[in-house]
Amino acid sequence: MKLVKSKTYNVTPKDINKKWYLIDAKGKTLGKVAVKAAYILRGKHQPLYTTNLDTGDNVIIINANQVKMTGRKYNDKMYYNYSGYPSGLKSINYAKLVAKKTYQTVELAIKGMLPKGPLGRQLFRNFTSL
Repeated sequence: MKLVKSKTYNVTPKDINKKWYLIDAKGKTLGKVAVKAAYILRGKHQPLYTTNLDTGDNVIIINANQVKMTGRKYNDKMYYNYSGYPSGLKSINYAKLVAKKTYQTVELAIKGMLPKGPLGRQLFRNFTSL
């Protein structure tokens, strides 16, 4: 019996074909929409998924301002931003952030689910919210 060795297939940027996905967030939970978008942006739904390349597709989220939160998180969830200076911590709750910048909550949720560093920034460029 002769053993056949299979070769590992290395994905190159030429092999990647980008598609566009449209996600309607109206009435859906913020986390579930963000998980779906991050999964598609990362490319984990494709057989050619590679950790070190942008193998993901482009995502457009419509009605991002109509996403819902469960429980008391609408008033209790806090977003923090630190400037790096002493007493430079700023905080805003979800309700005020939605009133100020309607799409930023979805963007922050998705950005937190992507890898940190140059690849994560490149993947986030494939995302648009309307």
